[in-house]
Amino acid sequence: MIREIKNVSIIGMGAMGCAYSSQIFKNIQDINVKIIAEGKRAERYRKDGFVINGEKYFYDVAEPDEKCEAADLIIVAVKYNQLKEAVTQIKNHVGDNTIIMSLLNGITSEEILGEVYGKDKVLYSISAGIDAVREGHQNVNFKNIGYIDFGEESNDTLTDKVKTLKEFFNKAKIENKIPKDMLRSLWWKFMVNVGINQTSAVLKANYGVFQREQAAINIMRNAMEEVILVSQKAGVNLTEEDIEDWVKVLNKLSPEGKTSMCQDILAKRKTEIEIFGGTVVELGKKYNVLTPINSTLTNIIKVTESLY
Repeated sequence: MIREIKNVSIIGMGAMGCAYSSQIFKNIQDINVKIIAEGKRAERYRKDGFVINGEKYFYDVAEPDEKCEAADLIIVAVKYNQLKEAVTQIKNHVGDNTIIMSLLNGITSEEILGEVYGKDKVLYSISAGIDAVREGHQNVNFKNIGYIDFGEESNDTLTDKVKTLKEFFNKAKIENKIPKDMLRSLWWKFMVNVGINQTSAVLKANYGVFQREQAAINIMRNAMEEVILVSQKAGVNLTEEDIEDWVKVLNKLSPEGKTSMCQDILAKRKTEIEIFGGTVVELGKKYNVLTPINSTLTNIIKVTESLY
C-alpha cells in the first residue's frame, strides 16, 4: 500500500542535509521535519536555525534519547565517520513502517543500517548533481539540487516502499530516478566520488577548475578508471561511458561549488578518505588490480590531515 509521508527525521545537517531539508519544507504543506541532534549542536540549531539560500529555517530539534512519534522517513546525511553514532541516535525515530534512506558516500552504509533495523526498512540511494556549499555552522547555498537515484537492490518490479518514496520526492520537487540495478548506481556514485572528491581536495579546487582545466580532468579520470577496473573484477562492470555520464553532470554544476571533501580540507576537518581511495586500494589488493593513482591521492590527503 502506498502511504503518505508526513513525518521526516533528518540526521546530518551539513550542506546536503540542509539543501534537502529546505526543499522538503518549502514544497510540501503540513510536513513535520525533525532534526536529530544533541548537546550544544541541538541548542545552536534551536537558537540560530539555518540560513539556506538566504532564507531562514527553523526546524523541530529532537535529542537522540527523546521519545517521539516514529518517522515515516529517516534521511541519514552524516559523514561516514559519524555513521556508527548516527545508527544509534535514530533509534527512537524508527517504527514498524519507517523508511530509512542513506545519502552517505561509499557502498556500505545501507548494509550497516539494515543489519541494525532490518533490510526491509532500508532503501538504497545516491545523490548526484547537487552543488551545495556550507559556510560556517549554518549557512548553506546551492544552485542545483541535483537528483536522487533510489530503490531496492533490484527494481524490475516497484515495491510499495519505493512507490511511496517516489510520490514524496515528486511532491518535494526533487528530481528522482529508479534504476533497475541500484547496486550499479551505487558503484557509479562511488566512482564519481573517488575521482572528483579526492582530486578536488588535493587541488583545493572548485567545480569550475574541473570544467576548464584539462590537467585536473585527467587526474580525476585516471582515479575513476581504476574504479572501473576494480568494478569489472567485482562483476559490476562500469565502463568509460559511465565517466562520460558524470562529465555531463559536472558541466552543469555551479563553477563556484565545491565537493564535500574539498570543503573538509579547506575547513581542516577529517575527510572520508578511507571509503574512497582507501577502499579502492583495498579492492585492488583483493582483485590483484594496480591502483597507483588512488594510493597516491589517499596518501596525500592523509598527510594533509596530519598537518592540520
